[in-house]
Formats: sequence, structure tokens, C-alpha cells
Amino acid sequence: MGLLDVSIVNVALPSIQKGIGGDAGTAQWVVSGYALTFGLVLVSGGRLGDALGRRRMFLIALAAFVAMSAFAGAAPTGEVLVVARLLQGCAAGLLTPQNTGLIQDLFRGAERGKAFGAFGSVVGISTAVGPVLGGLILAVFGEEHGWRWVFFVNVPIGAFAFVLALRLLPRAEGRPARLRSEIDFVGVLLLGLAVLGVLLPLVESEEDGLRRLWWLFPVAAVFGFAFVRWERRVVRHERTPLMDVRLFTETPGYTPGAVIGAVYFCGFAGIWLVFAMFFQQGLGYTPLESGLAVTPFAVGAAVSAAVAGRLVARWGRRLTVTGLSLVALGLGVVALLAWLAPGQDLGLVVALPLLVAGIGGGMEISPNTTLTLECVPTRMAGVAGGALQTGQRIGTAIGTAVLASVFRAVLPASGNDFPAALAVSLLCAVGFVLFALGLGIAELRARRARASNDQLLSATTAAPYE
Repeated sequence: MGLLDVSIVNVALPSIQKGIGGDAGTAQWVVSGYALTFGLVLVSGGRLGDALGRRRMFLIALAAFVAMSAFAGAAPTGEVLVVARLLQGCAAGLLTPQNTGLIQDLFRGAERGKAFGAFGSVVGISTAVGPVLGGLILAVFGEEHGWRWVFFVNVPIGAFAFVLALRLLPRAEGRPARLRSEIDFVGVLLLGLAVLGVLLPLVESEEDGLRRLWWLFPVAAVFGFAFVRWERRVVRHERTPLMDVRLFTETPGYTPGAVIGAVYFCGFAGIWLVFAMFFQQGLGYTPLESGLAVTPFAVGAAVSAAVAGRLVARWGRRLTVTGLSLVALGLGVVALLAWLAPGQDLGLVVALPLLVAGIGGGMEISPNTTLTLECVPTRMAGVAGGALQTGQRIGTAIGTAVLASVFRAVLPASGNDFPAALAVSLLCAVGFVLFALGLGIAELRARRARASNDQLLSATTAAPYE
């Protein structure tokens, strides 16, 4: 539900404007406000789960998400809807890190890879099929009021999930944490301001946010630097930091895995808005038809993520390298077909390469999550998962801003040649994926070097006793 609500609302924006009124800026904030608050609280949500217990935080955040979904669906005005979406994004950001934290707590070894495989399937499906479900809901409930059911549908699903969580999630043992002593509120403020400075210009890019708010990027850098200095000070004084920066410097594989995930999401998440604009504006598809055209990617990602989760213990980083290669190949072929064979039936023509790209995407998301978090101590599992997903949210914002801007820039320059705009945008996405592939190859070589050093050290240590 949390990830679906990032993309499902895109197709409902015309319905929202028709049914509730409001200008384009209000409609844009219905989408961007959710993404903004979602990304802002991920790390803090992970730390709260580490401190207060993941089951407790999962239940609190899920209840809040369901309540805010109902609030959004019943909103009488555009302004109230924006407020509801901001609060709904906060709830989703608090909820999401508990998933990876619970997997870290409850599974070990190959079983953890299988669990992250299931998690990766959900990520792949929910990111890609949002437009399909949004279009289907609008087709069933009508354009004027269908947008309300985009939010109301979360209520029964969330209530059912709440009951299951009460029954199935294990209670944590140990004393309850004391918020004042165990939550680093200064760190929360500094990191929040840094992430806000990065995300706000990006989510406002369609409203000329990059030109108006560029100055927030250096401000974000200042707050980010201050955050790192503060967290190191907290560790030196033997207090509990919001995010122990040693996670990035002393945890093997965490930093490169987090960067690979963020860069991949720049290319992966940005293509959906471009596809929606191309199919609906360029080919005249309905929202449902537009969503169905990209379903092969979701199907491929769902299947391959589950399979890759079972193979990650054996194949390791080679899986993500292979997956990124397939994504680049599939999207590159789609770009070529759009350029060379444009036509009304392009949605069918690109089904196979999108399936290949989806298979590659599933081979990247779940194995990369497993490999990135495999050496993280369980006491830091929530904040590590939150930081990983914050990078993905920033990557999503960057990719969406860049690819949409490229699409809109190429369109008038090419005389409203929609296939050319799609092709150039997808080639930009391929560029992001190839960059992630290069990082993956470098990390694969680094892992092999570490393994060789460990074997050499073991042999040297064991030699005197032979």
C-alpha cells in the first residue's frame, strides 16, 4: 500500500481536479507531498522501530496509514486532501523500515534471502502496477468520484493487515525504550532538514522547482555535514545516535549497495511517468490501457525477485550485475523500437523487452537489499533499512525529475514527436542503469578481493598448527 500510493495517484489527478477542484499546483502536491514526507521520516521511523520495537511501530504506523487514507478519500477540498496526503506519507515512511527490520530480526542465512526475495517481489509489483490499479478503479467507480476509492481501497486492506500483524508478528522481549534518552532528536532535526533540502526542489520540479529552489541543495549539504559531525559526537559520548555513521564506514558492502540501489531507482522509478505521458498523451490510451502496457515489467520483476531471493546466497553480487545488464538491454530495446517502429500498437510491440527489463529489475532489488544489509547488526536493522530506502526515494525523485524534464524538452524540439521523446528519455534511464552496473561490477570485484584476503588470512593462521 505504501509504495502503491506513490504511483497510483498519478492516473487519478485529472479525476481529482474534476471532482474536487483546485489548480495544477494543488494537484501536484497531492503527489509530491506524499513522496516528500515519505522520504523525510524513513530513517527516523527505522530508529523508532529499533528503540521501541518493530511490532509496536508497525501497528502504530499501519493504523495511522489506514486512518489517513480514509481522511484523504473523504477530503472535501483540495487543501484538506494535500494535508491528508502529507500525513499519509509520514505514516508510510514510519511503516516501511519496519519491514526490512523484521526480516533482519527473524531470518538468517539463506532464509533471509528468500524473505527479501518476497519483499523484492512486492516492491517490483507495487511500483509498476500502480497505474493499472488506478486506471481500473477509475473505470469501475467513474471519473468524478473514482479518485476517492483510490484512497478508500486502503481501508479494508489495511484493517485486514492490522489483524494479521496482531496475530503473527512476534512481541519483542526486553524493556521499553525511553524516548528522551534513546532518540537523538537533534539528529532527527538535522537529517530531516538535509533530506528536505534535497527532495523539495526535486518533487517540485514540474512547478519549476529546480530553478526556484536550487539554493536548497547547498543548504542540504550544510545540514548533512552538520548531521555527520553531530552523530560522531553522540557516538564519542557513548550515547545512542539516530544513525551511527560507522554503518557506512565499517559495515562491509553497505555503502556500495546503498549507492547502487539509489542510482538504479533513478532509472527504474522515473520511467513510469514517462510511459504514462507517452501512452496517454501520445497514443491516446486510457489510464487503464496505459497501465496494462507496462504490466510485463511488473510480472517479470515479481517472478524473478522471488527466484533471485533463493539464489542470492549462492550467486551473490553476480545476480545484481546480471539483473542490471538485463534492465539496460530491455529498456534500450524499447527505446530503439519506439524510435524505429512507432505506432498505435507499440504497447504490444514492447511487451517482450519490458518483460526482460522486469526480470532484470527483480534480480536487482531483492538481492541488492539482502547483500547490502547482510553485515548490519540487528540492533541497527531498522535505521539501516530506513537509510537504504531514503536513498531509493531520493533516486526516485531525481529520476522522475530528470526523465520527465527530458521528455518535455525533446517533445517541442522534435515537433511533438512522442516516440522520439520516449526514446531519448529511456536512453537517459539506461544511462543511470549502466552507472549502477559499473558500481555493481566494482563491488563484485571488491567482494572477491575480500574473500581472497580472508582465505589467505585463514590459511596463514592455520599453518602453524598443521
